[in-house]
Amino acid sequence: MNQPLAYVHPGAKIAKNVVIEPFTTIHNNVVIGEGTWIGSNVTIMEGARIGKNCNIFPGAVISAPPQDLKYQGEETTAEIGDNTTIRECVTINKGTSDRMKTKIGDNCLIMAYSHVAHDCIVGNSCIFSNNTTLAGHITVGDYVVMAGMTAVHQFCSVGNHAFVTGGSLVRKDVPPFVKAAREPLSYVGINSVGLRRRGFTTEKIREIQDIYRILYQRNYNNTQAAAFIEAEMEATSERDEILQFIKDSQRGIMKGYFRTT
Repeated sequence: MNQPLAYVHPGAKIAKNVVIEPFTTIHNNVVIGEGTWIGSNVTIMEGARIGKNCNIFPGAVISAPPQDLKYQGEETTAEIGDNTTIRECVTINKGTSDRMKTKIGDNCLIMAYSHVAHDCIVGNSCIFSNNTTLAGHITVGDYVVMAGMTAVHQFCSVGNHAFVTGGSLVRKDVPPFVKAAREPLSYVGINSVGLRRRGFTTEKIREIQDIYRILYQRNYNNTQAAAFIEAEMEATSERDEILQFIKDSQRGIMKGYFRTT
């Protein structure tokens, strides 16, 4: 249902049962899936690919050109999965020639005033609280929660099921299953509350805790800790995921928390 005061370019592909409120602008080369609601004063620019049953609130700007001086106008996309909510004044830029797309997964909640820059890949079921800011080329796993005013440095990675506390500056990679807090950002424990909510057993949570005790609470460097974990800990999907994350880290993983007084 399109309001007469909204502008929809004839080249946009709008599915059935999409609601577009007044004063919204939808550009050419846009695809919007069934059941999605687009609030007033939203701007959806070329290259947007929006899934089914999404809610996009007033003031959001989706698929604007990247804020990257290297961008040369190449045809790229900003993709949003199904059942995702984009709150007021969120900005999501499309990709550059690096990844050719910016992507938000299914069942995500991106709260007001957050920014997702070019070439970010965000997994499923993530929650970004108000004013979360992602620079370019960031990878975020599934079930990641970032509290308000979090800022993530370009090229960082955040692993599955991680929790980052409010006001954090993320300069290093955040491994899966952990809580990250303090300044500089540090490991402060396992995201046990989130893991329990998602069905992880007590035994599985203990296993993950044991792995991170080796990594962060013994006098090993990352290479030594990874070798010890691989040799001494039972092979499980969680163990292997942690080891692969450490191996793949380009910026290095965040440190453990050490008291200085």
